[in-house]
Amino acid sequence: MADSFYITTAISYPNGKPHIGHAYEAIAADVIARFQRLKGRDVRFQTGTDEHGLKMAQKARELGITPRALADEMSTYFIAMCDGLNVKYDRFLRTSEEAHHRASQALWQAMEANGDLYLDRYEGWYSVRDEAYYDESELVEGEEGEKLSPQGTPVEWTVEESWFFRLSAYQDKLLALFSDNPEFLQPDSRRNEMVAFVSGGLRDLSVSRTSFDWGVKVPGSEDHVMYVWVDALTNYLTGLGYPDQTANFARYWPADIHLIGKDIVRFHSVYWPAFLMSAGLPLPRQVFGHGFLLNRGQKESKSLGNVTDPMMLAESFGVDVLRYFLMREVSFGQDGSYSAEAIVTKTNAELANGFGNLAQRTLSMIFKNLDGKVPAWGNAPEDTQLRSDVRSLVQNVMWGEFQQLSFSTGIDAWMKGVFACNSYVDEMAPWALRKTDPARMAQVLGTLYFCIVDLAIGIIPVTPGTANALLDAMGIDPAKRNYDGIANTIIGNPASHIISDHVLSQPTPIFPRLEMPEESA
Repeated sequence: MADSFYITTAISYPNGKPHIGHAYEAIAADVIARFQRLKGRDVRFQTGTDEHGLKMAQKARELGITPRALADEMSTYFIAMCDGLNVKYDRFLRTSEEAHHRASQALWQAMEANGDLYLDRYEGWYSVRDEAYYDESELVEGEEGEKLSPQGTPVEWTVEESWFFRLSAYQDKLLALFSDNPEFLQPDSRRNEMVAFVSGGLRDLSVSRTSFDWGVKVPGSEDHVMYVWVDALTNYLTGLGYPDQTANFARYWPADIHLIGKDIVRFHSVYWPAFLMSAGLPLPRQVFGHGFLLNRGQKESKSLGNVTDPMMLAESFGVDVLRYFLMREVSFGQDGSYSAEAIVTKTNAELANGFGNLAQRTLSMIFKNLDGKVPAWGNAPEDTQLRSDVRSLVQNVMWGEFQQLSFSTGIDAWMKGVFACNSYVDEMAPWALRKTDPARMAQVLGTLYFCIVDLAIGIIPVTPGTANALLDAMGIDPAKRNYDGIANTIIGNPASHIISDHVLSQPTPIFPRLEMPEESA
């Protein structure tokens, strides 16, 4: 049985429609999932919506509808975003599902059985927007002297009866986790932040509310609902069938990676492992906090009027173009910026003029000069060198970087393979060989053909629609479109990758050059 791999995104808070940040995380998780599948792993990919909490209750009240109706409507937009961006999840989980309530209550009871929950009175600062509690020392002063959270969101003084989790009891265990297993929280900058936070001392955490009722009921205290983060984090277990000992739970837990935004690292790397330790459950292998995606260097906000609908970007430029740009342009783990100009420039330079042009002119020459029949590759020194270089750049360098979530660096290696092929075309000049040495022309085109196959397989995680369409046109067996099946690994019989009797049709450009949208020009 194939080695398992379980990846999750943070579940999205659906009090508004998806923005580019939601799309960025979903695409990145999909790239990781597809990459691991190409390596032969049994991948499970989960995403979803976090539908409880005071923000949802307040938003529903503003609209004059129930929180359930709001959740039912808004979750459809996040499902549509995933579908529209070719994000292939295995489970889309909604926290309003009955199965999730059951899982959350089971986790609560496990923590309670361990003696880590007690009833008391909460007095302190709370941010509705962040759904987070803050100590007085963490607050910052706003422009008009008002108190704000570290995220710059309004806070309010809250007083109510609450269940508490003994977070303070887990300080040493969490510091040991960060010290003994530095890969648990990445990038290093996020781990350093959390080490500093935990070292400063942990206070017990208020984990229930009585001021509203839209949430998971606390077992035995029906007038309390769980703090939204206890409920939300449990989703990673719910999707595997917890608390039942299902085959999925046995196979996929602990998660290999929780992919999240840097603003919720505390919840995933401090609260979540403490909850799991309390409940006697294994910890996830890694939490990765990626950076923010900025609009022309600015964080998006409704007040600035620069909030971007990711589906409009996909419609303007193409789904695979958007996926490529986000993975190529942004150093994963750091903040990055995007603009229409940057998307057009990057796409034209690398996809249209680079890979697209390479595929188009190679396949066109085979179609016109060889009746569309795929030739064998050449064995001249320059042919074998190119094949070796491309194979190494894809299999070793590119995918080695992808394993480390260094997508931009990995794609840089892929582009080196594209540049090497284009240089080879210019040096070999197959259009001239057509007149002087047709047999050599066929060898050159065959060499290029299988290098393009390698490059197309390599970029499948990033541009799955386009890469697979190209491989379909090239007659490549779907079963060979993976790490082990890269064409050059079977030196003696490259034709084994091609569906028998395949003949190329007239090729069409896979990445046409882009023009600036009128409203952006």
